[in-house]
Amino acid sequence: MSVPLSPVEHIKARSNLLRGSIASSLADSATGALAEQDTHLVKFHGFYQQDNRDLRAERIAQKLEPAYSFMIRVRVPGGSVSPRQWLVMDDLAATYVNRALRITTRQAFQLHGVLKRDLKSTMGNINASLLDTFAACGDVNRNVMCSPLAELSSVHATCYETACAISRHLTPRTGAYHELWINGKRTGAQQAQETEPIYGATYLPRKFKISVAIPPVNDVDVFAQDLGFIAITQHDELLGFNVTAGGGMGMSHGEPETYPRLADVIGFCTAQDAVAVAEGVVKLQRDHGDRGNRKHARLKYTIDDRGLDWFKQELFQRLGFSLEPPRPYAFLRRGDEIGWRRGGDGLWYLTLFIPEGRVADTGTHQLAACLREIAEAHIGDFRLTPNQNLIIAGIDQLRRTSLEELLARHGVDQLQGVSPMRQQALACVALPNCPLAMAEAERYLPSFSKQMDALLEKHGIEQAPVSVRLSGCPNGCSRPYVAEVALVGRAPGSYNLLIGGSASGDRLAQVVLQNEDERGLLAYLEGAFAKFAQSRLPEESFGDFAYRRLIQGETNA
Repeated sequence: MSVPLSPVEHIKARSNLLRGSIASSLADSATGALAEQDTHLVKFHGFYQQDNRDLRAERIAQKLEPAYSFMIRVRVPGGSVSPRQWLVMDDLAATYVNRALRITTRQAFQLHGVLKRDLKSTMGNINASLLDTFAACGDVNRNVMCSPLAELSSVHATCYETACAISRHLTPRTGAYHELWINGKRTGAQQAQETEPIYGATYLPRKFKISVAIPPVNDVDVFAQDLGFIAITQHDELLGFNVTAGGGMGMSHGEPETYPRLADVIGFCTAQDAVAVAEGVVKLQRDHGDRGNRKHARLKYTIDDRGLDWFKQELFQRLGFSLEPPRPYAFLRRGDEIGWRRGGDGLWYLTLFIPEGRVADTGTHQLAACLREIAEAHIGDFRLTPNQNLIIAGIDQLRRTSLEELLARHGVDQLQGVSPMRQQALACVALPNCPLAMAEAERYLPSFSKQMDALLEKHGIEQAPVSVRLSGCPNGCSRPYVAEVALVGRAPGSYNLLIGGSASGDRLAQVVLQNEDERGLLAYLEGAFAKFAQSRLPEESFGDFAYRRLIQGETNA
């Protein structure tokens, strides 16, 4: 018995490979919004329709439509951009969104607040820089993550090349993007021949996320992804990848049939086979994912519904070969190393701490202006990290001196007053623009972090690098379910508190408080930190302690 398709499936099927009525929606000057069916399709083109929720009540009182605008997301596979591309993004932020340039937790750019009338010019400028927004959102494979420093070693270089190859291969083939945003023309012959060989006419049931991780650093949170590749090395040579499948962070409050899930390690493949494996998994999910219930449409549910053995057998049949048994590996940490380090090429690399991923000038901290000067002088290349930070890459000793002078002149002092906990903390955008947000996240993180720092200092554990993540809703864009401490929004000022994720990202955190306000959250955490300070094991992380003592109730190793 066939299951009725969700409304979005019908919209995709009627869209003429993602064209829909987007062109006429853009031309309608009577509203700042798009036609409802087109709001689903433009996600594939890389942007979401939003409105400023801080202004909703005022707009309703004035009998005005919501303050509509659009969030544009720019794909950056592996996080690598040139100085010229950085300057284009900086200029677009200054021109269209009051310098609201944001680095995301998927190594992408986001521009918040672009008006409908500015969409086409903004998208055109992005594409002219050889960046694009295509498939940054929507029911397709999204930005492929990877450790961004290809120059650190030959292993890093091959992993970065693999991430880019997977991204290229899984990019949709439709000409709709080019036609709408770059004034492309489609001939009758092209229209007749146009197909989507990987995705098909209705693409995937839901979004799909891929990352490449290089032990001992799990900076991409590989177990939180639909599909992952863990680099396996021997004597500094890449042997291939352990393949992971079925991770995902999204869930819905009060619906136990939805849940976060860690990916399973399903086998080992060579680097040459990574693209084929990615295509095989995507096609499997295309054919077997739930198209009736979008809350049940991620790969994690396909695997849990049918079984991991079924999934592996189905994949092997599609590939025409079996994956080898997984090989040993070890992850030790996730956070970025803020500051200077030297690559295998002998050049210097500086990782800059970017609070909440926001690139802006505030008071004497002129971060945006500083980065603009660095790009104009071409002191180094730019790399976006999975932790919302920025690396200036490929700097010789002379330019290092120039860069340090620029940083000092613009008041960009990286670590003064920044605790190890704060360096790792992540938050999603949440209010006021995200339509799914139930509570604050990005705007609340600075205040919450200060109170966390005070508690850690009170108990003498301020140097503990506790991973803290805030999410304004249960969808988990900041990957809170693999944090050591996480807040997940339930309502304004009210959160679920989760603790006990591992420092390396391979264990889920558990809910210990629900619907709690700040006072209750901090009271619980103070008690937990006091116990941690008194009875942790040597070298034990807070996440491991919390899982052992507070979740499982053990009193010894």
